[in-house]
Amino acid sequence: MSDTSWILERRDPTRNMARYYLVAIEPTLFGDTALLRQWGRIGTLGRQRRDLYRTEVLAQAALRTWLRRKAKRGYCIRSRS
Repeated sequence: MSDTSWILERRDPTRNMARYYLVAIEPTLFGDTALLRQWGRIGTLGRQRRDLYRTEVLAQAALRTWLRRKAKRGYCIRSRS
């Protein structure tokens, strides 16, 4: 698996905005694949959601969709692994 974890940031000091968005793919105990999404203000735990997919291919497609959505809203890639 490559490029399974991405951290995005959106900063705007004029609006006192400092947000992060983490998207990652991880296996589950039952053989499915989960898309983990975590977001919030930088420096906080924020919120978290896991969506289950039957295959890693479907999870990868969902991950790419979320990356495109966040890029449209002004998020920039901080790191990936």
